[in-house]
Amino acid sequence: MKYKIVFLLFFIVWSIMIVRLYQISIKSGYYYKELAKENIERKQYLKPIRGEIVDTNGRLLAMNRIGFSISIRPHLKRDGERLHKVVDNLVETFPDLNKTIMLKVYKKFSSAYNHKYIKVVDFVRYKDMMEAYPILSLDEDIKIEAETKRYYPYGKYAAHIVGYTGRSNKKENKLDSVVNEVGVIGKTGLERHYNKTLQGQLGYTITKVTATNKEIELLEYQKPTENQSLVLNLDMNMQMMISKRMQGMAGVVIVMRTNGEILAAVSTPTYDPNMFVGGISRKDWKALQDDPEHPFTNRLIQGTYPPGSTIKMGVAIASSLSPKGNIGAQEKCRGWITIGKSKHKFRCWKKHGHGKVSLRKAIRESCDVFFYNKSLEIGINTMSKVLKSLGLGVKTGVDLPREFRGVIPDKAWKKRRFKQQWYMGETVIASIGQGYDSVTPMQLARYTNLLATGNLVTPHFAKIVNGVEVKPEIKKIKLDKNVMDTIHAGMYDVCNTQHGTAYKHLKNLPIVVAGKTGTSQVVSIAQNVINRTKEHDLEYWRRSHALLTTYAPFGKPKYIVTTLVEHGGHGGGTNGPVVADIYRWMYAKGYFSENGDIKSDDYNITSAIDPLKNYDINETKRLPVRQYRHSVIKKDIVKSKPKPKESEVIIINNKRVTKTTRAKAEKSSSNDGFSISNILKKISKKSNETVEKINTIYTNDSN
Repeated sequence: MKYKIVFLLFFIVWSIMIVRLYQISIKSGYYYKELAKENIERKQYLKPIRGEIVDTNGRLLAMNRIGFSISIRPHLKRDGERLHKVVDNLVETFPDLNKTIMLKVYKKFSSAYNHKYIKVVDFVRYKDMMEAYPILSLDEDIKIEAETKRYYPYGKYAAHIVGYTGRSNKKENKLDSVVNEVGVIGKTGLERHYNKTLQGQLGYTITKVTATNKEIELLEYQKPTENQSLVLNLDMNMQMMISKRMQGMAGVVIVMRTNGEILAAVSTPTYDPNMFVGGISRKDWKALQDDPEHPFTNRLIQGTYPPGSTIKMGVAIASSLSPKGNIGAQEKCRGWITIGKSKHKFRCWKKHGHGKVSLRKAIRESCDVFFYNKSLEIGINTMSKVLKSLGLGVKTGVDLPREFRGVIPDKAWKKRRFKQQWYMGETVIASIGQGYDSVTPMQLARYTNLLATGNLVTPHFAKIVNGVEVKPEIKKIKLDKNVMDTIHAGMYDVCNTQHGTAYKHLKNLPIVVAGKTGTSQVVSIAQNVINRTKEHDLEYWRRSHALLTTYAPFGKPKYIVTTLVEHGGHGGGTNGPVVADIYRWMYAKGYFSENGDIKSDDYNITSAIDPLKNYDINETKRLPVRQYRHSVIKKDIVKSKPKPKESEVIIINNKRVTKTTRAKAEKSSSNDGFSISNILKKISKKSNETVEKINTIYTNDSN
């Protein structure tokens, strides 16, 4: 029995040894073969230098500072005397280094299978290393390698566009082998969107080493890619000028060419991206997160706001495209409407109403009642579908990460979101850009471009990527010419006629501007209407946001300028001076240099202003100055549909809501005419004094 037990134990031991031998020699043979090979050959990756980011004039927005990293030879005893001596020597040489952190990093990555030098210091400045290098290079346990560190010369002025780089995390390392080796990735902005382009591809060396990790021969060498600069359409002169002009305000300014090239994009307040290079401190991060004005939020694409009255042109287009719509018919505004038997009044901003209102007048004076009625004719689903096709409530495709979509609601959206049905009152509110409506400023700029040119473009910052010029993405949208001519006329009036909501600040510019103001309400409409509280009497956080979106030159659009000021009240009063200064600056810098761009004695009204082509300008009548300074188009262009029958009604939810009886649309009165002599006098005036003033204010913008 005793021998049997011994034999059994002997058999078990031999069985275990045979199984283990099989695992090592057969199953894990390849692994140990490669491990043995590593003892002879070592492959080391060479990091590419990250591509720089420059503006349209070649100014560096993101650059690389040269420095050095420090690594320690592997396999030193974790708590051994030699390791501590090496670390103490580094701390003595560079007093800013932390011994505890270096030892912690070394122990974390030290193992029997790691034959690579362990990096314990990410970056030492060039000038600091030059003094210490002759001594440190003699120590075989220390390896010094050239490194680059990102630096943003313009700091806060382009933070939301350029973004910043930071240390990569485990998830990011798994997704990209280059990131895994480099240890740095673009975190936000263009640094993130074009990360693969900017970081390039790794190089490598294969060297023969001794058992003690001493390199004795170079076997193979592959050079890393030489990355080209990412060139932007951005003009930093303009960017800085606008940033200074927006100082003290929270909001957005976008200046875009009509082909989608973005010349300036300011989101305020902002932050310094250099704080994040190498890792931001907890204190600084908490300060950014706790700031009530959210400087870290990119309002250009992540700020979603009710579009207010800027949406009204889109509602007009929706009405013109719907068989139920009658955009040519005038509406009577007495300051409010009711729906069906309800006694609730949906009010116009003008307490006593606008009287008879055509589309052009509705845009010029921003009449709410006009668009209330037009929206009830076509319904929320049609309105929502058309507005989305015009670029609202959908992503723009701009070359920035994490763009928000916003909301242009319809019945299905509300059912999905709140499990509730849609009410007609919500249609009325949506028609003036309130309620559930929310869009980003970038969407608003794109939408304005479509109104001006008929083209739906993809906004983009990049001009040249990898040496290849970026081609604009432009989609032509077919819209009714008569409707668009009238919309253009209304937008012209907003900025150039006495009753226009932006007339006060945009009337005397050196170029002809068209646009639309808007008020994005923070307080609910019910409160605002019932209380009739003036904006300046409200607490700052309860005041409405102010919007003004424009294009210029009128009749020959080249540029879009879209602005939003949070809690700014009215777009004309708050945003108007900002927009005026931007256009004056652009004029002074030569952005409007072609014939027809600038007001002058030779300015040809009939060719420069599209809607005039089909009208005899000599038939217009002179108007009193107190009534209108001037107006470009003699009459509204859109013709009304035939008068509906008396018996026609709108039936919604089995209820008689409102009669659709419309008198045949009357021709606009002579109030929409203009005095050609007055217009020519106004256009012929040069704006030299204004230009000199703006140049004086921004003398430092080119530094």
